[in-house]
Amino acid sequence: MKFILEFNPDFYFDLLQAMDWYENQQHGLGKKFFSTVKQHSKELQSTAMNFALRYDDIRCMPLKKFPYMIHYRVDSVEGSVKIEALFHTSRDPNDWQKRMDK
Repeated sequence: MKFILEFNPDFYFDLLQAMDWYENQQHGLGKKFFSTVKQHSKELQSTAMNFALRYDDIRCMPLKKFPYMIHYRVDSVEGSVKIEALFHTSRDPNDWQKRMDK
């Protein structure tokens, strides 16, 4: 099954923040990070069910070469994947819980 992708606006904030940080570390690295996130997000259309549940109904897909995970929900009935957030793996998991409680 090929899922339709939807994005939480908070995801874009997470993405821009991480891209800026990487670009400040090395010119062009922010663009490379963006390409990696884009590729992984697209892969979720066909691999969304391959990743384990982490928080209630949230699944996490780790990025290759960057210490981040894409947090997302799968709606099998609607045939969609809603990408909720992009979180650095060293962040406190409670930050995710606080965000979900909003």
